[in-house]
Amino acid sequence: MCELLGMNCNTPTDICFSFAGFQQRGGATSVHADGWGIAFFEGVGARVFLDPQPSFRSPVAELVRNYPIRSKNVIAHIRKATHGRIALENTHPFMRELWGRYWIFAHNGAVPGFGQVNHDAPAFCATTEAAAQVFNDGSGPQPVGDTDSEAVFCWLLRQLRQRFGATPPARDELFSTLHELTLKVGASGEFNYLLSNGDWLFAHCSRKLAFVVRKAPFAVAHLADEDVSVDFAELTTPSDRVAVIATTPLTDNEEWTTMPPGSLWLFEEGVPVAQAPTVPAPPRKEETGSAAVASAA
Repeated sequence: MCELLGMNCNTPTDICFSFAGFQQRGGATSVHADGWGIAFFEGVGARVFLDPQPSFRSPVAELVRNYPIRSKNVIAHIRKATHGRIALENTHPFMRELWGRYWIFAHNGAVPGFGQVNHDAPAFCATTEAAAQVFNDGSGPQPVGDTDSEAVFCWLLRQLRQRFGATPPARDELFSTLHELTLKVGASGEFNYLLSNGDWLFAHCSRKLAFVVRKAPFAVAHLADEDVSVDFAELTTPSDRVAVIATTPLTDNEEWTTMPPGSLWLFEEGVPVAQAPTVPAPPRKEETGSAAVASAA
């Protein structure tokens, strides 16, 4: 499987400290040695660094680790390949344009129904015609590589374009629609992901994600994967807020919040502002009883 790292802030912030620990998981302290990537939003622009080498020995990763790029939204990924060969075009995060903005996406898990670029239908496409419409409508973003992750990302953006046309939705409507689409995709596989358009960061926990919000009073943080500490009180102002999202906690002396499996989160200005479940609610006892009586009859 892969690992994810995201950051959402209320003021442009560098991710050098968190990335230093994350980088080690790409082949040094963990097995995710099949490539890595990171994307930084800067205004309406985005910098994307990708390398199919393991991050722990990648010269590009060393550049990123020591280059304090300031951003309000960052998405990073280290890969353990399960679908698609090890290649630059299959390295996360992926970037596409929608509504005149860049969108960045990284995925951890496997969604078998979205494999083989444009040829396999997702599980919820009941007919060949539906599958053809999903993958080959002739417009909108298309996959370049052969991962299920990139295919899902392109499908999500095409669904948003078809739903809203040329006018981007407001934040809450976008969250609601992503929730609906995530339910569909999640039904066919494991769908941990991070998605951002530079304004907001969406995080879906299918099985494993956690986050920490750093705000005043700031304290010293220590990495779990490397003996490195930083005193954020020396680097921040009292109004700063930084949310860091990771597959597993990056520090061993901070209180991380474990996201419930099957939950979609929206981060804005360094805090979570919305959450919705993506697993069906268990039936209430009286509903279960009624069903049992009907069955017995």
